[in-house]
Amino acid sequence: MTGLRERKKAETRQRIADVAAHLFATQGFDAVAMTDVARAADVSDQTVYNYFPAKHDLALDRADAIRQRLHDLVVDRPTGTSPASALQVVAAEDVARARADDLAEQRGQFFALCVDSPVVRRFGLEVRDGQVGAIRDALAVTDPSLHPGLAHVHAAALVAVLQLVGDAIGAAVLRGGRPDDALEDTARVAFADLDAHFHQLVHREDHP
Repeated sequence: MTGLRERKKAETRQRIADVAAHLFATQGFDAVAMTDVARAADVSDQTVYNYFPAKHDLALDRADAIRQRLHDLVVDRPTGTSPASALQVVAAEDVARARADDLAEQRGQFFALCVDSPVVRRFGLEVRDGQVGAIRDALAVTDPSLHPGLAHVHAAALVAVLQLVGDAIGAAVLRGGRPDDALEDTARVAFADLDAHFHQLVHREDHP
C-alpha cells in the first residue's frame, strides 16, 4: 500500500506537470522557464527541479509509465496474440483521448509539443528509442526463439506506428482540429500488416 508521504509526492509531481502543460499550451514551450512553472504551481524552484531535472522532463512526465505499459502489454498478451494486436489499443486510446480532451490544453501536451518544439522532438525521439528497447526486451521474454535483431526491428516498426499516430494527433491539435477517421484506418492497416508479419517471423524461427 502506498504511504501518505508517497501519495503526497505523487500529487505534487502531478500538479507541477499539469501546471507546466497549461503554461506550454498558452505560452509555448520555449517561452516558459522553470521558474515560471514553480510560481504557477506555488512551489519553490528547487521543488520543481527535484521532480523534473530539466524543462523537457516536464513534457515527458509520463514517459516511464508509458514505456512500462508497452512492455507489460507485450509480455502479458494472450498466447497466439501478436504484439501488434496487443499494442493497437494504445493507438486507439490516443485517438479517442485526442477527440475528447480540451483542444487548448492538448497544445501543451506531448504530441503537440513534439511537433511544435524541436527541443521536445529531440528528446521525444529518445523516448521512442526507449519504447523500442522495452518492446524488444518483452519479446525476448515471450518469444525467446526470435532472433534478437529481428525482435529489435519488429519493435521499432511497432513504435513507428505509435509515433505516426502521435505526430498526426499533434499536427491536428496545432491546426485546431481533431484526428479524423483516416488516422484510425492507417493505424489499423499498419498494425494488421505487422500482425501478419510477426506470425510469419515466429513460424520461420520455429521452423528454420
